[in-house]
Amino acid sequence: MANTVLFSPSSSSPSSWALKRGLGLRRVPRCPNSLGRALRRSFVAAAANSPGFANENRDDGFGFGFGFGLVCNVQAVAPYERPALTKGYLFPPDKKPARLPGFHTCVGSGGERQTPEWYTEHGIEVLYQDPVVAFDGQKQTVTTTSGKILKYGSLIVSTGCEAARFPEKIGGNLPGVHYIRDVADADSLVSSLGRAKKVAVIGGGYIGMEVAAAAAGWNLDTTIIFPEDHIMPRLFTPSLARRYEELYQQNGVKFMKGVLIDKLEAGAGGRVANVILKNGSVIEADTVVVGIGAKPVVSPFEAVGLNNSVGGIQVDSHFRTSLPGVFAVGDVAAFPLKIYNRTARVEHVDHARKSAQHFGETIEVGNFDPKVATFWIDSDSRLKGVFLESGSSEEVSLLPQLAKAQSLVDKAKLKSASSIEDALEIARSSLKAGSAV
Repeated sequence: MANTVLFSPSSSSPSSWALKRGLGLRRVPRCPNSLGRALRRSFVAAAANSPGFANENRDDGFGFGFGFGLVCNVQAVAPYERPALTKGYLFPPDKKPARLPGFHTCVGSGGERQTPEWYTEHGIEVLYQDPVVAFDGQKQTVTTTSGKILKYGSLIVSTGCEAARFPEKIGGNLPGVHYIRDVADADSLVSSLGRAKKVAVIGGGYIGMEVAAAAAGWNLDTTIIFPEDHIMPRLFTPSLARRYEELYQQNGVKFMKGVLIDKLEAGAGGRVANVILKNGSVIEADTVVVGIGAKPVVSPFEAVGLNNSVGGIQVDSHFRTSLPGVFAVGDVAAFPLKIYNRTARVEHVDHARKSAQHFGETIEVGNFDPKVATFWIDSDSRLKGVFLESGSSEEVSLLPQLAKAQSLVDKAKLKSASSIEDALEIARSSLKAGSAV
């Protein structure tokens, strides 16, 4: 087909889009379901979990959604919102933990809950536990684990990332050592937490902090271990990190900072028993959770072109790879970010994470009860980004506008702001002043 209609799979992205080869995206009216199903059959999606991707920060300014005729899913369940796995899913039983179907895609963004029945109703076939293992761009086919050879008109690679793991030789695969990327991983960890006494969490990023909070909720002896000087070094300033660390310590969590792992040691029964540090220290733990990062899953699609600097599959501003009809979206896509004149691969689309890459002077407002905000300002007095804790939906919606505009801001006024609301209003006024110039 010269033109192929792409359907958004959720009500949070209600528009339909047409992609004309070589000409980018243009909006078209939504088609009736019968026509939509026929057109969507020309799509095959190779997915680790989520079959769709929307990124409002693409440099062409469009947001878009994909709908597919066929999804080759590595997991045994329909796609879901992965962040729940290290948050509500790990709650103890008396705290009503999150469980499927409660967090199927796309409830996290306010869209429809896409259960297995949803895919059937919308004419989308899902092959569960049957991921793509071979790819032929010339023949336009993919082969799945079960041996199915699928012909595609357009192929969307949404393979995501896999957890970085410790080598087996230092105990990375011992019983009681956990990595979290899917529901099965989370179920295994919940089982361990139910009988654990001492938990060691390795890594001071999102995964480490969220799992440590969950372990504290189980009233377990919990220690976080990481090599940096403070938690979340790519996002938090030292003073902001200190506020969070104090909050965790008030809930019984201990920190081991600036240390490296030597090995994980098994006990008499073969289960992990100790974390041995390079400095010789020993932390007892019968459950260890490793959250040391992730790496993009590019196999078997290496032939479409990889990015050696940020990892992942190289795409253009419309998420097209070097091969016609093949797209890469989500964590695995390395795309041009023109606002910063560089190529990016985004594993979290949260605005605070992006803005924190541009450090300059920081101004903190609020007493963390519960609100706090940090403003990043460069040497030219331009507001580069804002971190906001416990903001309203209206306040949060302001943050991408501020990061994109990078307007001049009055630092003296920000420092003297009497509240977070006043500080955000000062920042908002910088947008108006910038547009008037």
